[in-house]
Amino acid sequence: MDHMDKQHPQILLTASEMGEADKAAVQAGVPAMELMAAAGKAVADAVLERWSRCRVLVLCGPGNNGGDGFVVAQFLLSAGWPVRLAFWGSVEKLSAEAAYFYQAWQGEIEAFATDLLDQTDLVIDAMFGAGLTRSLEGKPRDMVDAIIKRKMPVCAIDVPSGVDGTTGAAFGLVAPAELTVTFFRKKPGHLLFPGRGLCGKLVVADIGIPAPVLDELNLHTWENSPELWYREYPWPRLDGHKFHRGHAVVFGGENMTGASRLTARAAMRMGAGLVTLAVPIKVWAIYATAMTSVMVTKLEQSQEAEDFEELLLDPRHNAIIVGPGAGLAGFERIRTRKIVLAALATNRPTVLDADGLSAFADDPKILFEAINGPCVMTPHEGEFARLFPDINEEHAGDKLRRARLAAKLSAAVVILKGADTVIASPDGRAIINSNAPADLATGGSGDVLAGFIVGLLAQGFEPFYAAAAAVWMHGEVACEVGAGLIAEDLPDHLPKVLTAFKKQYYTD
Repeated sequence: MDHMDKQHPQILLTASEMGEADKAAVQAGVPAMELMAAAGKAVADAVLERWSRCRVLVLCGPGNNGGDGFVVAQFLLSAGWPVRLAFWGSVEKLSAEAAYFYQAWQGEIEAFATDLLDQTDLVIDAMFGAGLTRSLEGKPRDMVDAIIKRKMPVCAIDVPSGVDGTTGAAFGLVAPAELTVTFFRKKPGHLLFPGRGLCGKLVVADIGIPAPVLDELNLHTWENSPELWYREYPWPRLDGHKFHRGHAVVFGGENMTGASRLTARAAMRMGAGLVTLAVPIKVWAIYATAMTSVMVTKLEQSQEAEDFEELLLDPRHNAIIVGPGAGLAGFERIRTRKIVLAALATNRPTVLDADGLSAFADDPKILFEAINGPCVMTPHEGEFARLFPDINEEHAGDKLRRARLAAKLSAAVVILKGADTVIASPDGRAIINSNAPADLATGGSGDVLAGFIVGLLAQGFEPFYAAAAAVWMHGEVACEVGAGLIAEDLPDHLPKVLTAFKKQYYTD
């Protein structure tokens, strides 16, 4: 889509892509010296804004991250702060611009030693940038160890040293930052855990890199935001009726009846015109007495899968979800598999969640071969490991890559859930979500998310965007409810979030 362009503020750059952007900016006429000066000034400005005058130790490493540190030290010294600077590395190997600011520093340059921390109130971590892919060793490691033990406040440049800016992985010891200042665009590692938790408050500074330099790069990762998908959002038509808004079908199991009820209610709240819960006849009364706006239909005990297939013969049933509370015990697993395969055989938009995924843990290939139409899968880490064991093992620690590979292998949009949920499309695009609060870690919240997704699919929303929008709404509602949240709160507080969203983005 043209609005998910490479210049978008929500675009995320890997460490290598940021390096390419830097080079392209220089080729476009922005001197590397100016970029480094602007970066250092941005960090110094952020420090001056957050902290009162105090004793600062700037720890500079051997690369351009250290070069930024030289600039920071000089700015803080000029502002009247007591600053000490320690350098670890070889002066001869510094880049031209880093060497320039090394020489321009007006104070003493000291060697790394942990006793420097004795006279320090704030540490500027300019040791290693986002491209580091190994654990710290020697004196940098000793320094980080001492900072951690003393619980010293840290401002990190780009990322805390030891964090991979591309994956968010932490290599060995990492001193957590209270503030991290990065430049131009965020990196995936700023949003993916554990990196996200180590960055503290994140500031993204404009240092003069022109956005058009991104047009030449092969970029396909964004931070989730309505800016990415609001133009396609399926707003109700003034001249429309319930059938224009789709008819979602939810399969409900026998034992955990609350799960699919949450899903169905969430689909209705998200705007599906009609929702039908298809349930085994023996528990039909439980569902029917609990639901009002949701229709409940019976599946005969001896032919539940066949009845479900017959229900799907109606072409108006345009979105399907299988999984929440479907069941995996004994015959339930067989039934769940049959229901999933029946749903996929329609080639209509289908959401597979929870048991709908785990039912295929012993032979995921059967599931993947059955996906020939629009499909969204919503595994948490445990379910993901069962469905994609090879990917999970080979790329442990790289959530973004795991989600992408899984989407490509399965031909489905994959939502790899967690505090840093990743939404990946089979075509390689990926979105990282960042607005989910800790309160969402409660039973049933995933069932609600699945309902949000199928509700949007029923209204004709393209699966990748439907997944991203549902995940974002899920987080926003949780923030709205706050402490004490339970899953039932999510559908019922959605209207307030939708109203605010519509007020900001809808134009008729």
